[in-house]
Amino acid sequence: MDGGAHNNSPRTVEEVFKDFKGRRNGLIKALTTDVEDFFQQCDPDKENLCLYGFPSEQWEVNLPAEEVPPELPEPALGINFARDGMQEKDWLALVAVHSDAWLLSVAFYFGARFGFDKADRKRLFNMINDLPTVFEVVTGASKKQVKDKSSVTNHSGSKSKSNSKAVKKLSFSSFWKTWILLTHPYEFTKYSLFSRHSKITKVQPKDEDEGLDVEEEEEEEEEHGEAFCGACGENYGADEFWIFCDMCERWFHGKCVKITPARAEHIKQYKCPSCSNKRARP
Repeated sequence: MDGGAHNNSPRTVEEVFKDFKGRRNGLIKALTTDVEDFFQQCDPDKENLCLYGFPSEQWEVNLPAEEVPPELPEPALGINFARDGMQEKDWLALVAVHSDAWLLSVAFYFGARFGFDKADRKRLFNMINDLPTVFEVVTGASKKQVKDKSSVTNHSGSKSKSNSKAVKKLSFSSFWKTWILLTHPYEFTKYSLFSRHSKITKVQPKDEDEGLDVEEEEEEEEEHGEAFCGACGENYGADEFWIFCDMCERWFHGKCVKITPARAEHIKQYKCPSCSNKRARP
């Protein structure tokens, strides 16, 4: 999937902004007016799926691009995995947040590719920032901002100008809060990762595990005593963090598959790297 890339790629600030608006409108349509269809297409039992928006204001749920690197930046992978593990509104908000990140990455990819200078990048950002984010539209935050703005315009004089600046700052702040959420998702515990619950075993070091019952400790050793890491082949160690793959039913050191205990907290069903790469198209 090329995310709607084509030979006539946008080359000016106005063209990139038009491309951005078309993709944005398609994503908003998927998450609002077409939300029932979008929900059904994001089946958690399917492979890793992405939500694409196109310049034609259409949207599509599909597998990610197979070529590496892809022609355009790719949207968030595996949006379907979290669908049934969250409240629907929270899941849609999370998809919206990652959609905003993708839109920005595509727009500034074009900017970098066609040599936008500082003034062009600033103008493009300002044009984009004048629009509510997908997240703000989906969660209703944009309506609240419009209401606040209209109430400000009813005042006059210097007080009106002061309040108007405050509303503008609120909008800018909201935009960057969304950006932080996109780039540092693990810092926002309210939102879970796009993945399923895994069967996780956390083994604390002995000096931190004073409250662990002796019987539980013995049962744990018995359960994992014969386990070998599916990545490095080493034996189970009582002082190490391990995670279980629900697809191939093998255990892995967290460090071998780059999964931390904090990240594992949000995973509903874990797929090891080998299983994740088995993405046969239907």
